[in-house]
Amino acid sequence: MKQFGKVAVLYGGDSAEREVSLISGQAVYEALCRQGIDAHLVDSRDRQAVLNLGNQGFDRAFVMLHGRGGEDGQIQGVLQWLGIPYTGSGVMACALAMDKIMTKQVWASYGLPVLKDYVLQGNESYDEVCALLKVRDFAVKPALEGSSVGISRVRNAGEWQAALSHAKVGEQKVMVEPWVEGRELTCAVVDNQVLPLIEIITGKTHDFYDFHAKYQAEDTYYLCPAPLDADLSAEIAALTAKAFAVLDARAWGRVDIMLDQENRPWLLEINLAPGMTSHSLVPQAAAQAGMDFDALVLRVLTQTLESPA
Repeated sequence: MKQFGKVAVLYGGDSAEREVSLISGQAVYEALCRQGIDAHLVDSRDRQAVLNLGNQGFDRAFVMLHGRGGEDGQIQGVLQWLGIPYTGSGVMACALAMDKIMTKQVWASYGLPVLKDYVLQGNESYDEVCALLKVRDFAVKPALEGSSVGISRVRNAGEWQAALSHAKVGEQKVMVEPWVEGRELTCAVVDNQVLPLIEIITGKTHDFYDFHAKYQAEDTYYLCPAPLDADLSAEIAALTAKAFAVLDARAWGRVDIMLDQENRPWLLEINLAPGMTSHSLVPQAAAQAGMDFDALVLRVLTQTLESPA
């Protein structure tokens, strides 16, 4: 384990996903320590501590930051400038992946299946959005947030204003896209290996897989591998691999997909610094593939030995 040298586990930060990042980072830190790696927690909220990583003798960084500032290419650019190898994708892929609109535009340019969307200006009515999307049931979501922060489902005019407020329209970029009734799937990629698909099933108290369902609810459960026929499973795995590749993503990540009632997959978004909490999905898929949590963490870190700073 000495080949890794001194490892900074970057966590925390200032995004809306700070609390999740703190939990993920702690779990990764403990896994590295269990394996005899000289790991140290560094909260990126302390910007000077990040800028001093080189002076403090750190050889590489495990990026466990979620959301803006840590998952959008900013911290990756700083680490690259410092000459410190880091886990996960590079600056461009992270910047694209953090923006759901830009991600879908790239995917669409390669002929991959994405839903129609529209970026809100803030003065549209419910009926105007329905006319644009050609549906009356749609999602309102911040384009630059993860963990389902700020997402609402809107089915009538009465839910419209609350959804705009929840997404903080006017303060950030907010998108709308048709709501898909069907099965929610996620597919992880680690070191170019597509892991078993997971189907996410939320309890009756949740309309969709929102923040509470992800991190707090006890009635959300996961089927891994997802109960799909072999051909459809292989199709979605291949779609995931292509969605990952066309963004020039590397190392690891997770693609979220909706399977509609006609068994057509729709790409929703990609996460290039997935969560590593007790409720997180990549560790579940890795376990199904024969990797326990410590092995998964080590495999992600090992890629920094080959990737340039």
